[in-house]
Amino acid sequence: MCDPHPRRYRPADRIRHQAEFDRVFQARFYAADSVLVVQACANRLARTRLGLSISRRVGNAVLRNRWKRLIREVFRLHRTTLPTGLDLVVRPRRGAEPVFAAIAQSLPRLTRRLARQIQGDPR
Repeated sequence: MCDPHPRRYRPADRIRHQAEFDRVFQARFYAADSVLVVQACANRLARTRLGLSISRRVGNAVLRNRWKRLIREVFRLHRTTLPTGLDLVVRPRRGAEPVFAAIAQSLPRLTRRLARQIQGDPR
């Protein structure tokens, strides 16, 4: 059955359980730039899933929720161009500002870099 809303952010696109987060953290594949830090591992699924780790050190609740909304929206909009079969845990870099354009540039680039690392491509 075809999804009438292909860009929707569904529960199946989320990492929600602590064991899933722990598996990503234990894999020790990560990539970072001045905006985001992304950790990843292979998930043996036909989709890439997103988990968020936004610490209180980032700021107050308003700022943390802004980061979450922006990262989810970038993931939702770029999901079709991202490599598949990954579990991603994303967090903002300390001192970075929550700017949509910067996140939209950073997340796809870091995800592609991680996919190459996981597949063993030395580039």
